[in-house]
Amino acid sequence: MPFDTELTRRLGIKIPVVQGGMHHIGYAELAAAVSNAGGLGILTALTQPTPEDLRNEIRRCRKMTKYPFGVNITLLPALVPPSYGEYTQVVIDEGIKIVETAGNSPGPVISMLKKAGIIVIHKCTTIRHAQSAINLGVDFLSIDGFECAGHVGESDITNFILLSKARQTLKVPFIASGGFADGQGLAAALCLGAEGINMGTRFMCTVEAPIHQKIKEEIVKAEETDTALVMRRWTNTTRLYRNKVTDEVIKIEKESETGEFAEIAPLVSGKRGLQVFLKGDPEAGIWTAGQVIGLIHDIPTCDELMTRIEREAEQTLTSKLALAKPQSKL
Repeated sequence: MPFDTELTRRLGIKIPVVQGGMHHIGYAELAAAVSNAGGLGILTALTQPTPEDLRNEIRRCRKMTKYPFGVNITLLPALVPPSYGEYTQVVIDEGIKIVETAGNSPGPVISMLKKAGIIVIHKCTTIRHAQSAINLGVDFLSIDGFECAGHVGESDITNFILLSKARQTLKVPFIASGGFADGQGLAAALCLGAEGINMGTRFMCTVEAPIHQKIKEEIVKAEETDTALVMRRWTNTTRLYRNKVTDEVIKIEKESETGEFAEIAPLVSGKRGLQVFLKGDPEAGIWTAGQVIGLIHDIPTCDELMTRIEREAEQTLTSKLALAKPQSKL
């Protein structure tokens, strides 16, 4: 069943599923596979070392799919911030039509994108942040519930409340992010007012995801309780897969007398975390995963996954609609 939502219409996709931007994962192989399967694949800009590397990755992705794909630009605190303007200009120059933005102070980047006529999907963990993004002119909001992987915000609002609040208050269409892995989840999100869903962890566990097979197998074995929240002390709360490294970070975070971020910096290093995906050792460093890992039980191709999600969503919506019986007039 072809879906007809604001998301599918505006983005030119078949199934209202977006593959969220993921550091060290959002490469052309995965983005193209998702787009070829009917969703929206997304390249992660800052996974590329330089803006020119991003340009090359965009061109490589174009050779792998004829369907729409987007680019993620995430703005996060850094001692030496990347040149967001240069990355954004490459996106514009290469004719990308859809960008997912996230993070702090996105105004200048969003302004550049909107002047170029690009559709902007901005990720938010609170309604307050969503309202600010609307004022910046974004086209869609990606509402991130507390279940999500990575930066969860500081409000701890789960999607069941957050999505309904978005439906009640927001005047811009939104998609649901955090806790989604199947067609039943897509159907639920649509019923709560979303125009589609964003999935990250679920796409990590596909054949095309460019990470070590052993990490995919670790996700399949995991339960929904196998994540941990770190860095709340520094107002940068992040959900990670729970391992020896996260346990050590949590211990320092609780016991440190100085509260200096430098005490945990070597443990939460992105370079160290990358080794997890390259070497297949889930204990080698920190890596993001959402509570949805408890719902993931296989490693399909993106096409198999998307076909299944489409079928499950259709069956769920149809069967639940049948529960509403017309009242007899007699």
